[in-house]
Amino acid sequence: MQWHHTDNDRSLPWKQEKDPYRIWLSEIILQQTRAQQGLPYYLRFVEAYPTIKHMAKAADEDVFRLWQGLGYYNRCKNMLASARYIVNELNGKFPNTYESLLALKGIGPYTAAAIGSFAFNLPCAVVDGNVYRVLARYFGIETATDTTEGKNLFQSLALELLEVKKSAAYNQAIMDLGATVCTPANYSCDSCPLQSKCFAYPKGIVGDLPIKSKKLTIRKRYFHYVLFIVNDKVWIHKRTDKDIWQNLHEPYLIENDTVLDTKGISTWLKKSSMAVSSKKIAYEGMLSQKLTHRIIESHFFRVELEKQIQIPEKEGNWMLIKDLKKVAFPKSIVSYLEKIFYF
Repeated sequence: MQWHHTDNDRSLPWKQEKDPYRIWLSEIILQQTRAQQGLPYYLRFVEAYPTIKHMAKAADEDVFRLWQGLGYYNRCKNMLASARYIVNELNGKFPNTYESLLALKGIGPYTAAAIGSFAFNLPCAVVDGNVYRVLARYFGIETATDTTEGKNLFQSLALELLEVKKSAAYNQAIMDLGATVCTPANYSCDSCPLQSKCFAYPKGIVGDLPIKSKKLTIRKRYFHYVLFIVNDKVWIHKRTDKDIWQNLHEPYLIENDTVLDTKGISTWLKKSSMAVSSKKIAYEGMLSQKLTHRIIESHFFRVELEKQIQIPEKEGNWMLIKDLKKVAFPKSIVSYLEKIFYF
């Protein structure tokens, strides 16, 4: 706590905030997102929707467009649902107990504890990756953080250590220590106020803690996007399946176990009753996007048509190219569209 008051210079706009709406907004954005990456999104959301009532009234498409690039789009869907629930069912009054916060869509134990502590100074211990790291190294805990035993152990320890009457300051202090000093790599032990009693430091095992039991399996998926273009229009559709990028838009998609060339794309389209010669299909490059559990390798193809055709299998529509900036796309598709259409 002394370090937090005198040496912690980590400045973020939501740290001094007491408005539960803005704290909730920051915590939703920061789920699976680094603070510096989430910062510009937070500022744009606060500007566009200064209160929860503004967000509740917003059109889905506008909110998803603002979220574009943050990933994990189910967060955005749940955020909208919770905003409307609070406004319509709770008369705009933000829940102020741990249990009622936990009942909101998209909120788990960590987020409920964070909002409860920072907005209402509830005696809730916040346990995120930073806290796991500080506690594991300081106490020399070798129990894996991704096991039930580990989660219970760290949660119990964090609650035991919590400065109950100053929970917001304490939680912010330990998280900031993990974010700026006790980092995953390039840790600054010489600047750490806990160094003298740290278990890991004198033994030279700081980099070995905390421990995870499971190794993440990364799966590679091959997406082939075909841009059907007629004059100033392009065909797109919205992803509605329970898969990545739900509620975002994309051109015609062909997913395959291996990479397809123009002939392979032509063959695929013919099977879908779209007879497009491979000579009319132009390959325009590849972009890769890494998600938590997979890598999406997107290959882009362009087909200039003389007239609009009926696209089978998927519901979509022909949209003016100049209007593409009004709808939300996954990050890699945005990069491609910006390059070829300069919007």
